[in-house]
Amino acid sequence: MQRLRADHATAVLAFERANRAYFAATISDRGDEFFERFEERHGAMLAAQEAGTDAYYVLVAEDDSILGRFNLFFVGEGTANVGYRVARHVAGKGVATATVRDLCRLAAADHGLHTLRAATTLGNLASQKVLSRNGFVQVGPADPADVGGKPGIWYELGLKP
Repeated sequence: MQRLRADHATAVLAFERANRAYFAATISDRGDEFFERFEERHGAMLAAQEAGTDAYYVLVAEDDSILGRFNLFFVGEGTANVGYRVARHVAGKGVATATVRDLCRLAAADHGLHTLRAATTLGNLASQKVLSRNGFVQVGPADPADVGGKPGIWYELGLKP
């Protein structure tokens, strides 16, 4: 897993395009504007990361393609919301579970976080399994606005320093 950099832009965009339909089956589609303005969005993410308000990571294959994205959105008081997605061709192979585990370690060690939260749609059983396997517990319903307009549930994990 690597911290997101400017030179990841082309590979990240290719990852998002290649997996767009796959992601849209369980989470809300990012919309055409995301792709049309990707360069601007990528720059904004790097700026947020530099400012310390978010942290973005990518899982990079040996051929430099992107296998997954793993994000921390800092919400204050040692807490961050987690977001992640993995490529269809590695889904169901433990990649998301292992990389979310690594992200949890980084969250505590590198970012000083003590609580992680993640929301997923009720229909996204794969994401629920990833969270549960990493020790996250259900803490209540997610507002549809939190999960792209679909019913969902919040999970939470307390981190050890």
